This record gives sequence, C-alpha cells and structure tokens, in this order.
Amino acid sequence: MSLNRVGSLESFSYVPTNETSSLLSRRSSTASISARTRKLSFNPLPDEWDPVDERADNIQAIGAFEVPQWKRVAQVIATVIYCLLAAGIVFGYAAIKPVLKEEGAYRDVCIASTKAGDLGSAADTSAEVDTCVEIHLNFMFTAAAVSTNVVALPIGAILDHYGPRVCGLMGASFLAAGALLMAHASQVPFDGFLAGYMLLAFGGPFTYISSFQLSNAFPRHSGLILALLTGAFDASSALFLVYRIVYEKSGGSFGHRQFFLLYLVVPVAIVLLQLTLLPRQSYKTVGELIEQIEEAPLPDSQPYDQVDEHTALLQEEARVRRESVVADIEELLGSERADKQAKREETKNEISGVWGVMHGATALEQIRSPWFILICLFTVVQMTRINYFVATIRPQYEAILGSREEAIAINNFFDLALPLGGLISIPFIGLFLDHNSTVAVLTVLVSVATTIGVFGVIPRTWAAYANICIFVMYRPFYYTSVSDYSAKVFGFRTFGTVYGTIICLSGLFNFSQSGLDFLFHKVFHGNPIPVNLMLLALGLAIGISLITFVGVKTRNIKRKQLEQEAESAFLNE
Repeated sequence: MSLNRVGSLESFSYVPTNETSSLLSRRSSTASISARTRKLSFNPLPDEWDPVDERADNIQAIGAFEVPQWKRVAQVIATVIYCLLAAGIVFGYAAIKPVLKEEGAYRDVCIASTKAGDLGSAADTSAEVDTCVEIHLNFMFTAAAVSTNVVALPIGAILDHYGPRVCGLMGASFLAAGALLMAHASQVPFDGFLAGYMLLAFGGPFTYISSFQLSNAFPRHSGLILALLTGAFDASSALFLVYRIVYEKSGGSFGHRQFFLLYLVVPVAIVLLQLTLLPRQSYKTVGELIEQIEEAPLPDSQPYDQVDEHTALLQEEARVRRESVVADIEELLGSERADKQAKREETKNEISGVWGVMHGATALEQIRSPWFILICLFTVVQMTRINYFVATIRPQYEAILGSREEAIAINNFFDLALPLGGLISIPFIGLFLDHNSTVAVLTVLVSVATTIGVFGVIPRTWAAYANICIFVMYRPFYYTSVSDYSAKVFGFRTFGTVYGTIICLSGLFNFSQSGLDFLFHKVFHGNPIPVNLMLLALGLAIGISLITFVGVKTRNIKRKQLEQEAESAFLNE
C-alpha cells in the first residue's frame, strides 16, 4: 500500500501493492477456486459465496477486522463443536439401527401386517416380521439421505437473504423437532421415526452449510477452518456409535427415548450460541474485502481557499478512517500470501486439463451437455451404492459370510471406521486433486468403485474388512471429486445451480433403495450378491463412458492450445 499526498491538504488514494494488484487481476478466474471446495464431503457452495458475484444486500456482510479476534476464535471453536454434534448425525444410521430394532421400532406395525397376511408357521412369521422391520428402517434412512441432499438447494437462498443466524436457528428447530419425534415415535398417530429422522436430516445441512462463511473470519487460515468443519461433519456420524456403546453398557436401560430427550441440549445450545456469540451477518469474502479497499470513499478534494476549518477536520477524519480500514484489511488478508495461493491455484487449474471448458455457457446449456449428464448419472449410481451399503451392511454380511456374529463384528468396525476415514483422508484428497488431471481423478474413482464392488461379493472375512477400509476412504474422495469436477468444468458462476442439481437428482434417485431392498429380501431371498453385481456393472459402464468422453475432450483442448501457441509464436516472429 502507498499513500499519495496532494497539496497542503492530504488527499489519499489507495495504490495497490504488486501483490494485491496481482490478486485483483486473478480474482475473476483463479482466486474463486479455493481449497474449501475440495474439502467438502457433500453439499454445494451457493453462488453468492463466489467473490466474483454480487451479494444480495438483504443482509449486509461484515468485514472480519470489525470483530475482535478472540470473538472470531470463539465462534470457530463453538461452530466446530456443534457441527460435531449435529451436522451429519443421520449418517451414523448403521450404528443406531440395531438399537432401534432391539427397542421394537416398527415391530407392532410389521406384526399387524404379517398377521393380516396369515403366513402360517411361527418361524415364517418371525422371519417376515424381521424383514418388514428391516425394510421400514432402511426406508427411514433413505428418506433422510434424500432430505439431506434436497434441502441443500434452498439453503443458499435463505442464507443470502436472511443470514447465517436465521439458518442456524432453523437448523436448531429441525433438530429439536426431530429429536422429540424420535423420542415419542410410538405415541404419535403417524410414522414418528420416519418424520423424526427426516427432520434430523434437515437440521444438519442448515447448521453445517451456514457455518462455511466462518472461513472468512480468518482468510489466511480459511482452508484450515473448512477442514475442521468438514472433519466435524464426517466425525458427527460417530455420535450414534457412542450412544450404542452406552446403550449396550447400560444393558438397554438407556433407551432411544432417553437419548433423544437428552439430545435436546444440542439444539438449545445452538440457539443460545446463535443469539449471543455467533454473527448475524456472514463475513465478507476475500473478493469483497478487496472491493472494499477499492471503493473506500476518498475525502473530497477542494481548493485550499474554499476549505474552512470544519471541512478540513472532516476530511482529515475521513482520511484517518480510510487509512485504518485499508491497513486492517491488508493485515487480515496477507496480500503476498494470497497472491502465492492464487498462483498455485492457476497451476492446479492448468493441470486439470478441463478448467473453464464450460464457464461461458448458461446453466441450462451446461445441464444439457454430456459434461453434466455423464457426471450426474455416475453420481446417481455411486450415491445410491454408498447409502445402500450404509443401510444394509449387517444383513449383507450376515448373508454373505453366513455368520451373525461376524456380521455384527464387521458392522461395529464399520461404525468406527466411517468417521475416521473422513478425518484421515481429507488432507490426502486435496493433494491428489491438486496434482492430477481430471481424467486421472475420474479413472481412480471408477477403479476404486469397481474394487469395492468386487470385494463386496467375496465371501471372505478379510475381503469384508478390506472393503470397509477402502469404502470409508472412498466416500469423502468421491463427494469431493464431484464438487471439484463441477467447479473446474462449469465454474462458480453457476456452481450452486449445477452442482446443486447433481446432488438433488442423485438424492431423489436414492429412493430406488427401496426397490433394491425388495430385490435383496424378496426376489433374491436375502442374497445381496445379485444386487451388488447389478450396481457394480452399471457404475462401471457409466464410469468408462465418463472417462472416455472427458479423455477425448481433454486431448482436443490440449491440441487447440498447442495450435494457438504455435500460431501466436508465428505471428510474433
């Protein structure tokens, strides 16, 4: 920063340093793609979080330098803690499912329907009841998984128009209502488990997505903050595992009703934090802070003989205020470091091979293109496979291995590995995406998905544990890679619409899990292998088509770039 003095009165104008100028020049292309996108395990970033786009002014954003540092630190810590307890708890379904079955969830409904069917022997009746309960519980999780993805679409608009506080309060309300329904599911005249679990699924994204803006509280450490939030989301699935351990230690005396009533402490704490500590407005992005420097009002410059003492004092006050704002913003951003980050992002985008291929197209044109259709189909199949595996892991391995005890041990291992896999894999996912082309990333995605499918049908205990280890690392890698692909191919101008559509459609197609459950339990008589092979074959076919398309397009893009470089070199000679 430099300040120019003009005449006897001081008229100040901001002249960006080399680092800040470079950052401004790159802002429209590279700075908008940051590590935060690659660190998400699910959910789109709304358009309004792109530094290039204009924010709606319904809720005015604030600069982080306007809030004391201790308060921003406290905000980040509090948010990470409540995301750990609320963001993705419904994905701990495999851990709480045995508890709900033992507590008699859906048993009365299934006994009544089985008696109406008059199956005959007691053994047949018992097996039919267990299958009925299994299907009802799996549908409960399916509906919650769909809700989690679909609700992500309107959250961006709500956040933009009403701010993170309203989103946080809405999330707390959904969590509280869901916990109450889960606690009193047997006492309501409708399916309390289904409605309650769906409301818990609604609450997670509202609390999680509205917390992303806290990465702007410390722009120089935004990647770390988003990694903490993402890690909290992944680890939140362990909450039900902790409860199940307590349930088993208590001999079943601490039932699901007591647990969900106790869980009401979490939404109450979120409400208190939202009303006291956490910000009502979102923090300004790096782009908005730089714009604030550019647009900061300059003191009016008037001829010396037309300036009285009062005007001179006002001009001096404006100069001091502007100088202070500029200094605070530069200290917050660390211009040199931001410029280096922008250069690194530019290199990463070149490595991808597909950067900007559809950035100039409208959202409708992007959605109608093969770039979108193929990644959407791939996402639909893989998300269905992932959620179906989470919902049915115990009965699958009970059938494949022929041992209930081994299936329970594998289920317990999975409950612990699922949150840990996300935490361990986050830093490696970012490094892999940064240093490999999009074709290479897609090839690894398809290869690993195929490996999981193969291990999933091998009737050996070692294959089951290997499958789980690969699966828990693959899940966050898959979600992150899809968002990374969308950002590079479609850009941030339409990112919220395009990526949100992919996730929403994939979520809706997750209702096909009910059909898969029917095939598993009814058509194939409890044999999961045919269903797994169908999903494996479908995912492999779509994956190969996607890799082939992107590979051909990438080669065409490189060839055109070489032709343009050769033509430019010829003209310059």
